[in-house]
Amino acid sequence: MAAVGVLTLYRTTIGKKVAMAVSGMIGIGFLLFHLYGNLKVYQGREAFNAYAEGLRTLGEPVFGYSHLLWVARLVLLTALVVHVVSAVQLTRIDWAGRPKAYARKKHLHTSYAARTMRWGGAIILLFITYHLLDLTFGVVNPGYVPGDVYRNFVASFQNPLTAAFYILANLMVGLHIYHGGWSMWYTLGLSDYRWSPIFRGLATVIALVIAVGNISFPLAVLTGVVR
Repeated sequence: MAAVGVLTLYRTTIGKKVAMAVSGMIGIGFLLFHLYGNLKVYQGREAFNAYAEGLRTLGEPVFGYSHLLWVARLVLLTALVVHVVSAVQLTRIDWAGRPKAYARKKHLHTSYAARTMRWGGAIILLFITYHLLDLTFGVVNPGYVPGDVYRNFVASFQNPLTAAFYILANLMVGLHIYHGGWSMWYTLGLSDYRWSPIFRGLATVIALVIAVGNISFPLAVLTGVVR
């Protein structure tokens, strides 16, 4: 019965927005944890590779090698699919509600971040795909060495095009988090607009921390700080 109720809610516009909010919260939580772990690259090869190996041995001996890591990956993949599908469906609903194109668009009461949520999301999705092929599977990383995460990290960002794409994508991530990070609280009914300045401020801080932290990595490699 609970599953039926969830599906019934999801068929509504508010249900899709709730799905986007919940999956977005999961994504933000992952990005903060991922950033925290990646900051270990500044401690050197040994510390960074130990962190990567620690993710695979997390939960042992209760859980097997990489078991919890794969659980986390499945949760993140599910959240990503839900987020993207909900976004596409909401976009179609929005377009269907105004079949005639506006003669002149007016961006009243909307931020640059809000106006770029859709195409920015497309860039982020493309980036996630490339990032996995680059540093997780090593398909597009010519310097990929299985087990040496530090070496793969450096080899990837030594390519100026990869570094530039990474920087652009994380700028989009920052804008995405800024807009979605504060609006999701209202979607979930956890706040009202009296608290808007506080939630905007929190979203701004989280967006800046994630974007600036991630952008520092390719810049550190290109400038020789990490090599």
